[in-house]
This record gives sequence, C-alpha cells and structure tokens, in this order.
Amino acid sequence: MAHPKHKISKQRRNKRRTHYKATAPVVAVDQSTGEPHIFHHAHWHEDKLYYKGQVVMERGDLA
Repeated sequence: MAHPKHKISKQRRNKRRTHYKATAPVVAVDQSTGEPHIFHHAHWHEDKLYYKGQVVMERGDLA
C-alpha cells in the first residue's frame, strides 16, 4: 500500500472532495441598448448609466 511522504491537511483533502464548483456569472442582454451585462447590475453605454432598460444617470451628472 502506498504511503504519502507528507501529511495532507484536512483543508486540502476537503477541497478535493467538495462538489461545489465556481460558475460563470449569468449574463443578460439589455432590451433598450442590446448591451450584455450582469443581472441586477447597472451598466454604462454611451456615457449613460442604464438599469432595467432605463437611463438612471448620465456621465455629466457625476460632477
């Protein structure tokens, strides 16, 4: 039977045995601009901030 040269830590062992995997974020397409963005996040398009297909603010409004 094979014997390991070094002890494998419990954390390392458990990482290998887990079934949780990293997943890519779900990407939505804005209906008004056609821009891809992450769900429930505002996104910039042509100096305007869009959320749920509506303009929330323009870049000039920041100052």
